[in-house]
Amino acid sequence: MHIKWNALAQTAGISFGVTVAVVAVFALGMLALSRREAALSAREGGAGRASGGGPALLAGAYACFALCAAAVVYGLVLIAAP
Repeated sequence: MHIKWNALAQTAGISFGVTVAVVAVFALGMLALSRREAALSAREGGAGRASGGGPALLAGAYACFALCAAAVVYGLVLIAAP
């Protein structure tokens, strides 16, 4: 039995990198949602016109979550491929 250590290290490195990227994108989506909620609550609290674009933050959060979902679906396709 011969183990290809180089291929194993490449697979582990790519898996780690993709995992960190998906977690970072998900965290950015959560950050956008929390900043949108903070802007909405500040606006309701009488702080006047608070900074931050509500629709833009919501669209950015949805884009981040869509990227995460696409990465998960792509991983499942790779696993389930014949």
